[in-house]
Amino acid sequence: PTPGPRQVVVEVAACGLCGTDLHILQGEFAPSLPIVPGHEFAGEVVGLGSEVNELRIGDRVAVDPSLYCYECRYCRTGNNNLCERWAAIGVSTAGGAARYALAPVANCVRLPEHVRTADAALIEPLSCAVRGYDVLRARLGSHVLIYGSGTMGLMMLELAKRTGAARVDILDVNPERLATARQLGVTGAAANAAELDRPQGWDIVVDATGNGAAIQDGLERVAKAGTFLQFGVADYATTATINPYRIYNQEITITGSMAVLHSFERAAELFAGGVLDPEVFISDRMPLSRYPEALDHFASGAGRKTVVVPD
Repeated sequence: PTPGPRQVVVEVAACGLCGTDLHILQGEFAPSLPIVPGHEFAGEVVGLGSEVNELRIGDRVAVDPSLYCYECRYCRTGNNNLCERWAAIGVSTAGGAARYALAPVANCVRLPEHVRTADAALIEPLSCAVRGYDVLRARLGSHVLIYGSGTMGLMMLELAKRTGAARVDILDVNPERLATARQLGVTGAAANAAELDRPQGWDIVVDATGNGAAIQDGLERVAKAGTFLQFGVADYATTATINPYRIYNQEITITGSMAVLHSFERAAELFAGGVLDPEVFISDRMPLSRYPEALDHFASGAGRKTVVVPD
């Protein structure tokens, strides 16, 4: 592709698959189809727009897919992720599930030498998890319960450990994923919260599944003065029931976290510092030519993070 004045061309080294890609496939999120998906990607700069001087050919970068208008009320008040004209590379414009992708130079973060380009597709989902913890404003010594030990649940686990949680428990019906959570040092791992024997509940409950049954159960597991974070992406039609009196009487907070907000650079630094082990988080690397198969593999719940790489 030909870059605009303030764009670069990235030769994609790896592009991660995400639940958002499944929603797009179902006709949600994307303004119109067809669209080239892929909002989690990193690669090498191979083309520069006429006004780009921050990067050079050959630089390796991770790309923040967020595209904001910077003019609406939400952008002007610092809530860019709620932009009234919200758009994203791989969601509303062509993304990284391709050999080449276009990106604004402002969205590119240069990678340090020791970070492998093909691993840096993990930075975008990590930036979403960092945003989740910004919303939580977690206190030291909190007891945390996470629903789902897929990629995002495991990232929330790693951040919880580093933000001073006293204990972190994870729930999942997939034994293989629970085994990975145990490998990463979770306090307790189970298929059902009742197995963890904590009738008083948890200070922080995070849903990283988007599953209606998990969300409903999680809302009932929040301790007094605790917080429930809706982090997983649910279908539009998903609903849950709350008890307003309990929320009032026990001062429970229910909140959400939408994608990236001032967190991509911090995620890149955390990633460079070793907050995630790519060999644990990336379970499958499949060639781009097998993208449909990779999407089916991801949708089946197999493995952890699936990325597509050049053939």
